[in-house]
Amino acid sequence: MKFRCERDVLVEALTSASRATSGRERLPVLAGARLEVIGDELRITATDLDLTIEVVATVNGIADGVSVIPAKLAADIVRALEPGAVTVEADADQAKIASGRSQFAVRVLPADEFPAAPSPVSSDAVTVSSSELADALRQVVRAASGDEARPILTGVLLAATADGVQLVATDSYRLAVRDLPGLHVVRGEQKVLIPSRALAELQRVLSGAPEASVRLGTTEASFDVGSVKLTTRLIEGEFPNVLNLVPASYPNKLTVSREALLDAVKRVKLLVRDQTTPVRMSLRPDGVEVTVTNPAEGTATEDVEAKYEGEEMTVAFNPQYLTDGIEAIGGDELTLETTDSLKAATMRGVGAENYLYLLMPVRVP
Repeated sequence: MKFRCERDVLVEALTSASRATSGRERLPVLAGARLEVIGDELRITATDLDLTIEVVATVNGIADGVSVIPAKLAADIVRALEPGAVTVEADADQAKIASGRSQFAVRVLPADEFPAAPSPVSSDAVTVSSSELADALRQVVRAASGDEARPILTGVLLAATADGVQLVATDSYRLAVRDLPGLHVVRGEQKVLIPSRALAELQRVLSGAPEASVRLGTTEASFDVGSVKLTTRLIEGEFPNVLNLVPASYPNKLTVSREALLDAVKRVKLLVRDQTTPVRMSLRPDGVEVTVTNPAEGTATEDVEAKYEGEEMTVAFNPQYLTDGIEAIGGDELTLETTDSLKAATMRGVGAENYLYLLMPVRVP
């Protein structure tokens, strides 16, 4: 196998594909990227058996062939080269990567041990707006759990609604829900649970094309975005009915500038040394006072102008979860609705009713 390619094209393709390697590969060959050259087409594939990313690039093909090279090492090498053409040549023992005066020779991995490509997902493709889907993923994926001991909660649920699809994620401390009206990627009673890791990687590549093609099967889902194809196994199991946690109404409501509140929280968070230190929000008719107290270092307090209707109270939140919610919300203003200091609070953007972020408070003295 031998080909020549511009450095920036090759490093982008290698980097995109290598994100499918998890760093905890069950087989040594899964740390590699499979490079296949046919004519002037280079196809790079990486997988951890649950997530597969395939990238196609146009190159100057010199000799057809297949080779599996260490994915992240190859990406780092190509990224470090001077701008210009890069030549890659591989045989059964090693792959040579050269550009200008730089030459690298790296050991290859056994190509016959690399897993076969996933079978095409047997469902009709649905074309979606890349920007709309990326925005929804930005808002929802952050609320999924990273605890693999609770695999159901590491996924994002896609469920059909009367006029489109709803995305739901929770880690049991917070809940994110986004409605996408007019987007019919799931129909009827169909529900699919997609790993949040796969959707986080999808979010990265959605900026590469105006549209994406989505196929949702019974065991796998695939997404085609420009030259990138991402295929992931679906999570099996029943997602909890978390929407019943959202109260129909609240007695207390804060309306505040999203940017002003976010800036204030970020400033007082400078005294947070671990996520067990809460951010306290004192809700008053004339505004909200945001406070962090670190017994070892001091106290930070900031007043933010706001409109508040309800009983005066102080409610405390995990600082990272609170910041995530404020950042996810769209619009200039947001509302924070509460029942009391111990029950879940809900944040929404004013005029953006298609997204809500529910957050459990932290019990404080």
